[in-house]
Amino acid sequence: MEPPSAPAHRGHVPWHRLLLAVSLLSFWNLPATAQITIESVPFNVAEGSDVLLLAHNATEDTLGYSWYRGERVENNQLIVTYRIDTQAYTQGPTFSGRERIYPNGSLLFQNATQNDTGYYTLMVTKNDLQREIVTGLLRVYPVLPRPIITSNNPNPVEHEDTVVLTCEPETQHTTYRWWINNQSLSNSTRLQLSEDNRTLTLFNVTRNDTGPYECETQNPVSATRSDPFTLNVIHPVAKPIIEANSTTVTEHEDTVVLKCLTNDTGVSLRWLFNGQSLLLAERIKLSQDNGTLTIEPVRREDAGNYQCEASNLGNSNKSDPLRLDVKFDSAPGSSSGLSGGAIAGIVIGVLAGVALIAGLVYFLFIRKIGGASDQRQLTENKSSDFNHIQDHSDKLSKKIDEVTYSSLNFNAQESKKPTSALPSPSATETVYSEVKKK
Repeated sequence: MEPPSAPAHRGHVPWHRLLLAVSLLSFWNLPATAQITIESVPFNVAEGSDVLLLAHNATEDTLGYSWYRGERVENNQLIVTYRIDTQAYTQGPTFSGRERIYPNGSLLFQNATQNDTGYYTLMVTKNDLQREIVTGLLRVYPVLPRPIITSNNPNPVEHEDTVVLTCEPETQHTTYRWWINNQSLSNSTRLQLSEDNRTLTLFNVTRNDTGPYECETQNPVSATRSDPFTLNVIHPVAKPIIEANSTTVTEHEDTVVLKCLTNDTGVSLRWLFNGQSLLLAERIKLSQDNGTLTIEPVRREDAGNYQCEASNLGNSNKSDPLRLDVKFDSAPGSSSGLSGGAIAGIVIGVLAGVALIAGLVYFLFIRKIGGASDQRQLTENKSSDFNHIQDHSDKLSKKIDEVTYSSLNFNAQESKKPTSALPSPSATETVYSEVKKK
């Protein structure tokens, strides 16, 4: 006979109830299976780089994996499947050749593009043919190019025009930021940004709005800033002023420095000499901004009136003339200020002139000597012929000459007698004939 059951004591739990409680407690404390998750590495992907969809906790009691494009398991969106026991994979309709699946279920995208952005679904098949499905997000962003600033009016008129500056190009998932003179935009009633900050509007521009302006673009993988952009605000140009280190200088000794001073910004400067554009030379130089003119050394030909002109696209103004006086030594033998080339040219010209004159004199002298010799020879020949003829004539007319001389003597005697005022014809003829024969 079995012993009677012990009576139940107040406050005690029967052992079989305790065993049931321990069993239930042990069931609830069993380690739960870790949940499968997907992580994008890196989280934000730059276009052209590689990205891994990393599967966590997907390898326990697993038969294989399947990746799909999108948020649902659809055969037409299958990328690739992988079976662990055979290490075999099968490509799906959306496989591009850039995907690679790993034994732990992770999926690698090589050379990611913006078209790869979106959701991807991983289906894990267990050995008991149970399935777990999890979805992950892939984000691919472009590497932003350097932006540029465009303007609807790059040369606005002061107090009249409104300017709209635009940061180009327009890209998705991009934030825009503006800078003026390397500082963020300040609050102003004349400045207005568009809703996406891509355009900046300036109302009733002034010369203080010239800039420079810069726009910055930024997305999760890159950030870049534009080159500076400057507005040419057209406004009246104030008269510039010339400042000189000296206005009276000594030739070959002093250096002249002239500065063009103006309070206007965005203007171009040029120099005038005696009302004409200044011609630069090795010793006449301008600074990079044309604001400073240096003459080193100064020469006498540099004396004159100098002006500088400031101008923008719509207006210009000239300074008052500044007179530069150059002192030089004018005593004989002093430097003439001519260049070596000029002096050499003068010397060569003088020598050429002397040679020409000497040649001309020599030519005339030779011609004169030759002419005199020919004349003397001709005279001698003529004299010889004349003497020969004269000798022959004397022999033939000896009697006649005697008669003639006798007549001459006779007449001469008769001419002593008182006669009238007019000589007789016979006496006149006789005297004339005698003179001809002599």
